[in-house]
Amino acid sequence: QVQLVESGGGLVQDGGSLRLSCAASGRTFSGSMGWFRQAPGKEREFVATISRSGANTDYGDSVKGRFTISRDNAKNTIYLQMNSLKPEDTGVYYCAARVFATSGTWRDYNYWGQGTQVTVSS
Repeated sequence: QVQLVESGGGLVQDGGSLRLSCAASGRTFSGSMGWFRQAPGKEREFVATISRSGANTDYGDSVKGRFTISRDNAKNTIYLQMNSLKPEDTGVYYCAARVFATSGTWRDYNYWGQGTQVTVSS
């Protein structure tokens, strides 16, 4: 079993930055990982994904050019650097992991963290 724990969420002003972290524990995990977010009353939305090696990444259209996903396999941790934040980025951010290749579909992921709240004030 793989456990995922997110951290780094909080309140930030419009245009600000935050960095989220997701630490994986349990059995050694080496698959692809991703970030999703969900705002109240909305569906879970794809944010970013990264391959096992870190060589391949993909982003949701709404965050391209502003967010950067990365991973440190030695620490079993992935990161999401979020710059130029907007009020519409507000939501609960979830870290997810899957055994196979990267995917932008949340149903493809096997493991999920509890989520961390990000709030961007205008």
